[in-house]
Amino acid sequence: MIETPRLLLRRFEPGDAPALSVYRSEPEIARYQAWPSPLSADEADAAVRDYSKADPEQPGWFQYAIELKADRSLAGDLGINLHDNQMQAELGVTLAPAFHGKGYALEALHGILGHLFDRGLHHVRATCDARNTASARLLERTGFELEGCSTGSLWQRGEWTDLLLFGLLARNWKPQNFTSQAAEPSGRNVQPPLTSRAG
Repeated sequence: MIETPRLLLRRFEPGDAPALSVYRSEPEIARYQAWPSPLSADEADAAVRDYSKADPEQPGWFQYAIELKADRSLAGDLGINLHDNQMQAELGVTLAPAFHGKGYALEALHGILGHLFDRGLHHVRATCDARNTASARLLERTGFELEGCSTGSLWQRGEWTDLLLFGLLARNWKPQNFTSQAAEPSGRNVQPPLTSRAG
């Protein structure tokens, strides 16, 4: 479990499935994501069971539940794909609409990046549908640098679009203090790689 001033990044629990089903079925949340939507209650139950079996210390995807400490509500999820060499990772984050604009995505990203770089990772990457400008701004605010654009390479919801490639090296990482509640851009869906099962 990873703790920030307002959030807990923890393993998914069975009780998280209903909220997961609701926000992953929201058209505005699913628009730039690769996972199926709407997500039925049964599919959410299966996803939570799958997430709970993964090991965050081993290569592959681990999906963190983002819990708001104030009321223990599920605010969203954050996926980390740890490379086989355990020196690189890729990430994606999604928040439910009710939690947009409150700085939670930025706080969650800083929490996980601090954890990853403290354990010795060298490089973390993220990808983003080029039309999802709010998420691109979020990554840049977090410290990621735009490393490239794969033009017309992303098949997303029935159309081709550009894919932005972001990266952050450990030597460029600058932690932030989250004692305040600064607002953030409203789009909170950083696109994980399409080969992932994460959201």
